[in-house]
Amino acid sequence: MNQFNKKIVLENGQEFYGYGFGADKESINELVFNTSMIGYQEIVLDPTYTDQMVCMTYPLIGNYGMTEEEYEIKSPTVGGFIVREYNDLPSNFRYTKTLSEVLEEYGIPAISGVDTRKITKIIREEGTQKVMITDASTPVEEAIEKIKAYSLSKDMVSRVSSTKRWYSRTPNHKYDVVAIDCGIKLNIVRQLNEKGCNVAIVPYNITAKEILKMEPDGVFISDGPGNPEDVESVINVVKELKGEVPMFGISLGHQIISLALGAKTYKMKFGHRGCNYPVKNLETGKIEITAQDHSYAVDADSLEGTGLKLTHVNIIDNTVEGVESEENKLFSVQYHPESVALKQDGKNLFDKFIDLMEKEAE
Repeated sequence: MNQFNKKIVLENGQEFYGYGFGADKESINELVFNTSMIGYQEIVLDPTYTDQMVCMTYPLIGNYGMTEEEYEIKSPTVGGFIVREYNDLPSNFRYTKTLSEVLEEYGIPAISGVDTRKITKIIREEGTQKVMITDASTPVEEAIEKIKAYSLSKDMVSRVSSTKRWYSRTPNHKYDVVAIDCGIKLNIVRQLNEKGCNVAIVPYNITAKEILKMEPDGVFISDGPGNPEDVESVINVVKELKGEVPMFGISLGHQIISLALGAKTYKMKFGHRGCNYPVKNLETGKIEITAQDHSYAVDADSLEGTGLKLTHVNIIDNTVEGVESEENKLFSVQYHPESVALKQDGKNLFDKFIDLMEKEAE
């Protein structure tokens, strides 16, 4: 067996030795874990993981490669990847590159051969913390010194958002939607197109005045990375547009809508990251199995007096998963309704957004 050439050093001082793949570089990120058994391509290409090093709990990663035609964004921004076993010989006739080749292309380091089970337990017990991937020979004292000096970024949304407006149109459209890009994925845009919406994707720092000039039927606030409190420009837009135009937000967009109406958010101990989180729809009483990836949540107690009604609750820890304000013509959910065909009495949340715009147009 080859000698270990890489290691990761946790903020608590623990070291894990393994084999490097992807980009050969030293990097410090926030350490998180994801419990999905499939979907590593979607994780790599999710802007929510910007500056985060993801520890995959499923032991085998890379076995079906990366398929370019299914990319959700053009350039991945994940901080790094930690896996138990990496397969560099994919079995998939559609794959265009290996996971390692994509990570190397975009300067993203990764490590295999480490005890991902133990790392996950550390995160669950101690909470999310900083981590460094470095050469196996780096003294642990030197690594910890660098880790302590590293500060988590507050400009992640500005780095993943579009810098210019762009459009995605569909034949015989019924509605015009402005989507505020905090780190939007293409599947969101496709879902809106399929529902008969022309979509204008705009930068995160657009003003409410500029949006109103576009005369949209609805406004969508996308998912994205980081602390929602850092995205003041979008919070202010929601404050100005509430009650004026129908709005729908997911994940970071959900948190932003909640903050704009006076609720509070907090950082979770280790977040929710996986594709099987049970959420109860309080309107229908049904349980939905959802995909999630977030570090922050809305404080349930802070909803009182905001005009927001709780609509969805996480079954595992009772965290807020959805809110709505009929008076302000808006609603939001913490999970990802675009990832699966979640149905509510025959309709999904994108249909609910359509219904809201249709009602406004009457």
